[in-house]
Amino acid sequence: MHLPSIRREKYLLRPWDAADAMSLASHANNPRISVNLRDGFPYPYTLKDARQWLKMISENKSDMILAIEVEGEAAGGIGLHGMKDVYRYNAELGYWLAEKFWGRGIISDAVGVLVNYAFTHTRWLRIYASIYEHNVPSMRVLEKNGFIREAIHRKAVMKQGKLLDEHLFSLLRENWAALRDQMTDNNPHVDT
Repeated sequence: MHLPSIRREKYLLRPWDAADAMSLASHANNPRISVNLRDGFPYPYTLKDARQWLKMISENKSDMILAIEVEGEAAGGIGLHGMKDVYRYNAELGYWLAEKFWGRGIISDAVGVLVNYAFTHTRWLRIYASIYEHNVPSMRVLEKNGFIREAIHRKAVMKQGKLLDEHLFSLLRENWAALRDQMTDNNPHVDT
């Protein structure tokens, strides 16, 4: 899959590079980030973890996995993971950002920009995200971008020894098309 570079005022979405390992390890090594993500995103997050993950995604040709570059360094990530078989028109959205950049609107904007790109450049018809019950700010990010809460999977997630509810949000291309006209600045500079 082609990985775009999308420049915004506060950040740049771009493909990850092996040279991002130090920055990735530094920004990802935070329990307040890992508590909201799957166990494949460990805490502590070491340089070895960063190098292994960067190698793995460099070989991934079916998903859209991008770095969020802020102030010249990879300070987060956002991605769309395409589903297979009967779910092939679905993509799962995931994202995280270094804590020092929280509260600046970066993730809210990045989600909107990536969804816009995906619905105009891929075959995906539905984008969804699963959010743990305590991550209300992430739920707000999705709602700001037109996602609808479809379900609450009760006690579906075991994270750090606790059973948690998982909130499932989705956005359909047809609903996004109606929302797109209401959104401002939905044509960021995309380097192809």
